[in-house]
Amino acid sequence: MFDFVLDPAYRVIEALSSVTGGGLAIVLVTLAVRLSLLPLSVRVARAQRIRTRLAPQVDRLRTRWKNDPQRLMREVNAVYAKEGVGQFTGYLPAFAQSPFFMVTYRLFTAAVIAGHPNLLLAQSVLGVPLGEHLAAAVAGAGLVSPPVAVFAVLLALLVAVAVIAARRVEPTAPMRRIQLLTPFWTVAVAAFLPLAAGVYLLVSSAWTTAERAVLYPRTA
Repeated sequence: MFDFVLDPAYRVIEALSSVTGGGLAIVLVTLAVRLSLLPLSVRVARAQRIRTRLAPQVDRLRTRWKNDPQRLMREVNAVYAKEGVGQFTGYLPAFAQSPFFMVTYRLFTAAVIAGHPNLLLAQSVLGVPLGEHLAAAVAGAGLVSPPVAVFAVLLALLVAVAVIAARRVEPTAPMRRIQLLTPFWTVAVAAFLPLAAGVYLLVSSAWTTAERAVLYPRTA
């Protein structure tokens, strides 16, 4: 990541962490990021409702043009375009969020940011440095130790959020197995990332689960 992006982000989080502490600073920054992306999520939810409404019409087109894939694609695209729905609208929040996650990861893994020491790595949560990894905590303090306990709590919270998200998957959802397993990727990823990135994943995953509960209410 370029220093012109990392350096301002570093200064913002460093200034905030001097007031709130490193862990809470990550929480607040993550919430700010997700709040800024809320309009995209609302747009995606609207697009999904439109697709659901248009599903019978699209099914008729698939039946009519099943032997002409190119014509089928044009007809389906025309139907969606008339309603202002793009093909890749559903991926907008994930695409928009990924740069923020990469910046957060670099901020808490790089020893040097824009030519100066990364003081954020000295910040901690319950005595565990935000740049610490689970494997390093186990190797340094043993399997039964306060640092490992902090990671265990973090992973347990991620599992809880993933279970809630998985339970909200509709029985008739397409590719249901994949949708059931997808929320749990954060648990596996957090086990290998610095504590700071794990905190980011927890807050962001919890936001996503709550957001979907509001924007995608379950059908009776």
